[in-house]
Formats: sequence, C-alpha cells, structure tokens
Amino acid sequence: MLLTDPSKKISFNRCIRDGDLVIVYERHDSMKAVKVCKNSVLQNRFGVFKHSDWIGKPFGSKVFSNKNGFVYLLTPTPELWTLVLSHRTQILYIADISLVIMYLEIVPGCLVLESGTGSGSLTTSLARAVAPTGHVYTFDFHEQRAASAREDFEKTGISTLVTVGVRDIQGEGFPDEFSGLADSVFLDLPQPWLAIPSAGKMLKQDGILCSFSPCIEQVQRSCETLRSNFTDIRTFEILLRSYDVREWRMDCSKVDEGTSIACPPCKRRQPSGEGSVRDHQSSPAVMARPSAEARGHTGYLTFARLKCIL
Repeated sequence: MLLTDPSKKISFNRCIRDGDLVIVYERHDSMKAVKVCKNSVLQNRFGVFKHSDWIGKPFGSKVFSNKNGFVYLLTPTPELWTLVLSHRTQILYIADISLVIMYLEIVPGCLVLESGTGSGSLTTSLARAVAPTGHVYTFDFHEQRAASAREDFEKTGISTLVTVGVRDIQGEGFPDEFSGLADSVFLDLPQPWLAIPSAGKMLKQDGILCSFSPCIEQVQRSCETLRSNFTDIRTFEILLRSYDVREWRMDCSKVDEGTSIACPPCKRRQPSGEGSVRDHQSSPAVMARPSAEARGHTGYLTFARLKCIL
C-alpha cells in the first residue's frame, strides 16, 4: 500500500509477487484482503483460484478460476483497506477521512498524533498523507487492539511510517516528548475534553486539532474546553449519498399502468412495423438512482486551531 522500500514501490505497472497483499474484488459488495502464496488457493462461489496464476500479473488484472469465474486483483490502497479491514472498533469511512486530512492540512513531512487507534482505518490514510518523510504516532489504551493494529500496519507496508503506543490519553495525556512538535492532533475518544489540554501542548503554533464524536453532547462539552486555547472552532456532519449507475431496460408499454419509467422523448418518427415498435417499447438506457445502501449519521467532526501566543 505505502511500501517505503524503493524496490517494492507500488505503481500502476508493478506486478504481483509472492508474499504481496492484494484486494480480491469479487463484486461491488464483496471484497477481501489476501496474502499471495504460490502454493495456496482461494475458493469462493466463482470457483478455485490458484495464487500461482496471480504471480507476475499487474495489479488490476482479471483472473479466472477452474469454473471460468473471475475476480479482479487490486492494489490495497487506504480506501480499499478501509472496506476490508477487521472491525475491532467502529471505524471512520472515506467521506469523514477525506475531510479530516484536508482540514488538518496534512501534507508529506507532517508529524501527526492520534488517539485512539481502533481498527486503524484513519491511521492508514494518515500514513499515506505524511509519506515519505512524515510520521504518525497513534495511541490506544487497549494493549491487544494496539498489537493487532501493528500487525495490520506490517501487513499493509506502512510500519515505517506509523508508531503504535499503548497509553490512556484521557487519563495521562500525550507523552511530553512530543510537546510543541505536532502539526496536527486527532482524537477519537469517549471523553475528548479530558485530552484537549494535553493536545494543545503538543501542537506547534497555529497547529490544528480534530475530534470525532458520535453524539452532539460530546461535541458541546468539547467546544467549551476548546474555547480557552483554540480558535476557528467548527463542527461538520458528513451525510454521504451514493448512486447506482447501471444499464436498465425501460418498458414503455407499461408507463400508463405506473409500473415502469417512461422512455425519453424521441424527435424522430419511428418507422412502422412490429419489430420497430417492440424495440422502441423495450430499450436499454444507462440510468443513475440513489443507492439503497446509503449510509446515515456516523459522527461529528470538530476542528479547532491553536491560538498563537504573541
């Protein structure tokens, strides 16, 4: 995903090798992360796929099974990893992550502090944003969760960009060694207001903090704490509405019954004949309509900038 070894740098032309992590795309609602091993196979509803057939193919390839079924082998980008990772906690998704990275002004070379690590969804995207010279220090109070996150970061190739620590940030605050060095701080805690004073000490002058909370009461209390040392306080709620774009066959003969979508108006006169009428009454068209799986509320993102001390 974000391999820092130049010999393993991922590009659109890089071929899959033994030991690589790939995202197997079965269909739009079914993907999984698989580590390639030349002696292994993948079995699913589409048949049996030999890993040895994958080695040497470029990422994005379409590969076939013994039953002539097929899957796509995709590069494990942070966006795809967010969709396939193990959920040890509730995670942030792409819409929220995008806003976090933009408003925290994270660029290559930044030093970012995060608490808590959780399942590592946001951490993975933060690592790509600070690469190749920046670093993310992420903390979780749960030791086993932190250990699992380390394993995932090793698996996805970003372990040189991320350091995972076990620490109760709400009770102990961030380590003093980061005082005044952090470009950005991200908090995903049940009581973020307890960690805000420590986060303020970690930030550089004009540094930015973001707090993610699922409840508006948490936001209100956090904002009260932020007012003493922070400015430009703002809160967002991202409500994402996705659309399905696909080819539909519209049956114009049933429009009057209210059971179908009308055909678009046609300026040309249709030639007479049974065949032409049938073609006109049932014609394919590409249409877009709201997805039935649209996500609702995930949480509130509160941003604030540390006040400059003159």
